[in-house]
Amino acid sequence: MPVIDTDDGCPLYVEVDGPDSAPTSMLSNSLGTDLRLWNGNVPAWSKSFRVVRYDRRGHGRSGLGNAPHTMETLGRDALAIMDALQLDSVHWCGISMGGMVGQWLGANAPDRIDKLILSNTSAYFPNKTPWDNRIKAIRDHGLESVADGIMAIWFTADFRAREPQTVARMRAMLCETPVEGYIASCETVRDMDLRALLPRIEARTLIIGGQHDLSTPLEAAEFMRAHIPGATLTVLDTAHISNVEQPAIYSDTVLKFLSAP
Repeated sequence: MPVIDTDDGCPLYVEVDGPDSAPTSMLSNSLGTDLRLWNGNVPAWSKSFRVVRYDRRGHGRSGLGNAPHTMETLGRDALAIMDALQLDSVHWCGISMGGMVGQWLGANAPDRIDKLILSNTSAYFPNKTPWDNRIKAIRDHGLESVADGIMAIWFTADFRAREPQTVARMRAMLCETPVEGYIASCETVRDMDLRALLPRIEARTLIIGGQHDLSTPLEAAEFMRAHIPGATLTVLDTAHISNVEQPAIYSDTVLKFLSAP
């Protein structure tokens, strides 16, 4: 699969599934995960869509690069992938941080986004202290020191008890994330404010929220729905990583939205 270099020389690892002639859906991961996050969804989606997924800079098999780590940089990374694959436009499905990048793209590159799915995400975090505390803990003690707490945010207690192997796999993915890349992304999320961009989004937009999501609660989803013209909201019985906690329901929800006229 291709490695695509950005203008600042950052290699981005990309995988593509599905028919070349099908409409393209591009997937963007949450903080602390790589493109394997979508393994449970891609088989269903790639029957009808060309599915493009990638490791965000500082995560997985992608580099960190030299550009300032901002939402604009991350948005332009996505555009670089589209350009390299000769994609005029894509459907965008981003979860958590991937949804933040999607908001930037929807407002700043409207001609490149067909339909937009913003999942378990937010436009702004007013309280910076939790991010500062997490960054300090990781700098002092590594990702392992916060991994169990993050699993409790990512998944409901019922899911953690029912699917310990899945949780262990996701925990390992988090701990494999390069520390410098994780911290850079934490700082990006902490400092972002995308609220003014929301009214500029023209793409038909589906917001997916988790009923038990403590990281990006339903209030954040409702704010985006209220400020993105024509946006709709679907709430799933999940915590933060809804596509893993309810893979079949999530996949079906996305397919119905993308397939609707």
